[in-house]
Amino acid sequence: MTYRLAASAEMLYLDLPFVDRVRTIHDRGLLVEIWDWSTKDIDALVATGAEFASMTGYLTGNLTDPGGISAFLDSAEESITVAARLDCPSLNVHGTGLGPDGLPVVPVDVVTPEMWLTAADTLRRLAEIGERHDRVFTLENLNLGVDHPGTPFATASDTMTLVRAVDSPHLRMNLDLYHAQIGEGNLIELIRTAMPFVGEIQVADVPGRCEPGTGEINYPAIATALTEIGYTGVVGLEGWASADPDDAVDAFMTAFG
Repeated sequence: MTYRLAASAEMLYLDLPFVDRVRTIHDRGLLVEIWDWSTKDIDALVATGAEFASMTGYLTGNLTDPGGISAFLDSAEESITVAARLDCPSLNVHGTGLGPDGLPVVPVDVVTPEMWLTAADTLRRLAEIGERHDRVFTLENLNLGVDHPGTPFATASDTMTLVRAVDSPHLRMNLDLYHAQIGEGNLIELIRTAMPFVGEIQVADVPGRCEPGTGEINYPAIATALTEIGYTGVVGLEGWASADPDDAVDAFMTAFG
């Protein structure tokens, strides 16, 4: 296996305190992923000895209006300091700030050409922050039909266009295959096309956003494709456990192991 496996402490082992979720995922031999670091005890996370693969790379803001851009880049600077404490190489961002239910704080109906140009410029500035601190920001695709309506720059084709335009090793795609299946499909061909721009791949099954084997996506076939392509990054389980979380992690590791 040429890639490494991770799991989200935000979505698994929910009956445990957060630090214990991190320890449990670490004890299963997986890298750990977290979301909003501002709600976490960072010293306690460091003390777990876990290896972190990804964390949220901003707290607020967006890519396209002056106030939102300033907030976005300022919170990215704060986030990257925390990433250094956790020795976390990758920080995840979205096309705009998301609220507690995953909905955009400011929904967008039409993304104009000017917004595309401004977003690309903002992401260039973000990549410069990553370069200064030797970290990588990843721009995650989201689905509009089920979880994140009104989010600009949401699809995998959108995120790939922006990452390609910036053309920096410090800005990559977080290719989330759960979201891509809902919005675009044709996942293996999408992976092949996007691979030069991918920094991480996240997975969950459709429908339900649970572990591989609970829905319609043929994840063993995707694992084979990743091996054939020579992918060497992280594959992260960002999904809920359909029942027992240990069984969900087992299913994930079986699909990709």
